[in-house]
Amino acid sequence: HVRRSGRERSEMSLNQLSASEVSSRVRAGEFSAREMLEASLAQIRAVDGVPGSLDQKPLDPAEEQKVHAFIRLTEDLARSQADEVDRKIAAGEDPGALAGVPVSIKDIFTLQGIETTAASRILWNFKPPYTATPVQRLIDAGALILGKANLDEFTFGSSSESSAFKPAPNNPWDPSRVPGGSSGGSTASVAAEEVALSLGTDTGGSIRQPAAFCGVVGFKPTYGRVSRYGLMAFSSSLDCPGPIARNVSDAALMLQVIAGNDPKDSTSSVLQTSNYLNALKEGVKGLRVGLSPDYAHLFYPDFETGELAMESIQKEISDAVQHAASVLSDLGAEIVENVPLPNAKYSIPTYFVISRVEAASNLHRFDGVKYGYRTPVDVEDLQDLIRRTRAEGFGSEVKLRILMGMYLSSEGYAANYYQRALKVRAMIRRDFERAFDPHGEHRLDVVLTPTTATTSFKRNDVFGNTVRMQYSDQMTVSANHAGLPAVSIPGGLDADNLPIGIQFIGPDFREDLILRAGYAFEQATQGEAWRAVRPAVLRQEVAK
Repeated sequence: HVRRSGRERSEMSLNQLSASEVSSRVRAGEFSAREMLEASLAQIRAVDGVPGSLDQKPLDPAEEQKVHAFIRLTEDLARSQADEVDRKIAAGEDPGALAGVPVSIKDIFTLQGIETTAASRILWNFKPPYTATPVQRLIDAGALILGKANLDEFTFGSSSESSAFKPAPNNPWDPSRVPGGSSGGSTASVAAEEVALSLGTDTGGSIRQPAAFCGVVGFKPTYGRVSRYGLMAFSSSLDCPGPIARNVSDAALMLQVIAGNDPKDSTSSVLQTSNYLNALKEGVKGLRVGLSPDYAHLFYPDFETGELAMESIQKEISDAVQHAASVLSDLGAEIVENVPLPNAKYSIPTYFVISRVEAASNLHRFDGVKYGYRTPVDVEDLQDLIRRTRAEGFGSEVKLRILMGMYLSSEGYAANYYQRALKVRAMIRRDFERAFDPHGEHRLDVVLTPTTATTSFKRNDVFGNTVRMQYSDQMTVSANHAGLPAVSIPGGLDADNLPIGIQFIGPDFREDLILRAGYAFEQATQGEAWRAVRPAVLRQEVAK
């Protein structure tokens, strides 16, 4: 293969290449995996700023405007991986489907020998002895692991502000705003062109909501489609690892790599995976796409009246959904309106109960005995050690969720709250089953909804208000309750040049259907003006 000159390579702007372009060009010898890595590291140095730490000093105004997507970089590991990819290519061996592709990993996945913190003080020094299955599959496919991305502590939040490692990530489109959460560092690193792909997790929308806020693609697979082995659990019946990318085909490529059965995870599905990349070529002609009025409003409890209050979503977002429906209709899809999904409005209260009960149970393993942070204070006994360690090691959001989970699962309240929440979850699931029933009234292939009710909010505007923070996930969490695949893709920009996300939800294990819908819309709108707008941190970088 003929290599391009250094001047030609510099003009290519390697960091803007898609994952599939990087892989194919590295394979073709146009540039090396090592060159791709160094370009990514240079981009991180230019736009990311200081990584998150437990003892972060006040930042100057210029540093405040950086992205801060990472807790730590893994440069040595990535260089060794790049050299191995280049060696395989030189030897005529298969380097893998993601050869030379830079990837960030949400710091909730274990990586052998590398600190894995879950953005919590209680795990600041934890070096796991094994690597999470989805991470290992990325490595085996030739990906370069550049670092661990920042997040809400133990994934508890929707803005990434609850991380114990400061500074928390900023939104590359407007650094005064949040990137969403909990996969905020992951989506910010992709949007800022620091990496082509990132591995995130989605419990109530924690891939899709920040993907919408940051103008990237965020994919939540069907529960069990991707192994959870090596993922530090938040809510075990809801957690899903998934891809974050800048376009739909890259999300499909990454899903192809990480999906599939894993004997180490008993919840991992044994169903054969589809060829997701081939599915993109099938288009949407004849696909039945549903719109539901139950996703046109935000529902929340009015604590003064005790009634369920209703508020319309941001008009620019509802307009973007209608535009997407029109585009798909022009491509041959059949738009089905007024699809009832009446129990979606109860998704957040249901999530509030189930996730906290499961979180409280999962967090009992962090006790200062086996690994992680241990209080330096002299203690009286084991119980005192555990109490002090948790008091000092956990942040306020984590403590709040433990207390709430213990309360909701206690003998006196479990029937009124936890058991009732499980029944409502089943009702949410049945709504979707009726909508997707091939012999039913609607016979949908996918549901089209907003991803969020608003675009990204300002830092500190919502943080600390658990209810308002939780309701930013109302459009996404029903897919977690039902265990269904869902994807958020960019759908436009609002008046402040902030990204709008639109969401496709599909039937069990039909990731191919929502990828087809998302890809068709993406390709059909390539010429629209909003797609030429770049995040603010990149526009500023170009200006320099």
